[in-house]
Amino acid sequence: MIGSLYAKRPVLVGGPTASGKSALALAIAERDGGVVINADALQVYSRWQVLTARPGPDDLVRAPHRLYGHVAGPRYSVGDWLRDVAVVLGEAVDAGLRPVFVGGTGLYLTALTEGLSPIPAIPAEIREHADRVVAEGRISWLAEDLARRDPETWTAIDQRNPARVQRAWEVLEATGRGLAAWREVREPPLVRRQDAVAMIISPPTEILDGHIAARFRTMVEQGALAEAQAAIDAGWEPRQPAARAIGAAELIAHLRGEMSLDAAVAAAALATRRFAKRQRSWFRNRMADWAWHAPEPGATGDLLPLVPGR
Repeated sequence: MIGSLYAKRPVLVGGPTASGKSALALAIAERDGGVVINADALQVYSRWQVLTARPGPDDLVRAPHRLYGHVAGPRYSVGDWLRDVAVVLGEAVDAGLRPVFVGGTGLYLTALTEGLSPIPAIPAEIREHADRVVAEGRISWLAEDLARRDPETWTAIDQRNPARVQRAWEVLEATGRGLAAWREVREPPLVRRQDAVAMIISPPTEILDGHIAARFRTMVEQGALAEAQAAIDAGWEPRQPAARAIGAAELIAHLRGEMSLDAAVAAAALATRRFAKRQRSWFRNRMADWAWHAPEPGATGDLLPLVPGR
């Protein structure tokens, strides 16, 4: 539990993609002498700068940023993130910096504030077996086996999300204990909710959707196609977590001649809107007690006075 060690309370800013939360977090860190700490599961990967809207050079000179683009490998778990966060928080304490967490990965934020179950690492042979099953198009086998052996977890997870199904199956196979049972045991949180200023930025849906469409077109102009080509050149594997930047699959399909650029941009914008909808659902279900704000994208700076300096 680290929150109580700070003279300035940690700030937690969550919200769907393209909501303007990063701009608010940067403004808070700049005003209060803070460090911006990434809580987005895609922005950790080094291969995606433009497609994940990682902070650019102008942002990095205004305030220090941590845990952005620092992972080169194909996988990085919430447990990995928490271990890295513990180091960053210790550094912030030593330097007198206010920690400002920002991101759209609800699981990261809830693990930070509620603790995480101490699930052992999955042996490589079990993960490789599950990867092969999925690659062969037999995710339904994993789902059926999980539902039969661990109905409690099966009813609790997002059954339409192949990554969630595979993860739940791997945990059961490796430990003999289902995710639902593991979640009843949690390690202490690094930052308690009551020790932090916690908020969700969620603009009106119709406004956010328009902003998403415009932003993705800008990403293409700023080099998203080059990132997608680099991913192809590196041996893009769509099943790996590092490959799941929203819009990557559509741009790669265009580069392979499978669709026009306009069709790819439209499909990627649609995928981003659907992703934002899933993010909002998570926040509503798990973070209803956080302070909710609905500014228009670009107007999040108006919220700065609502965040106390201490």
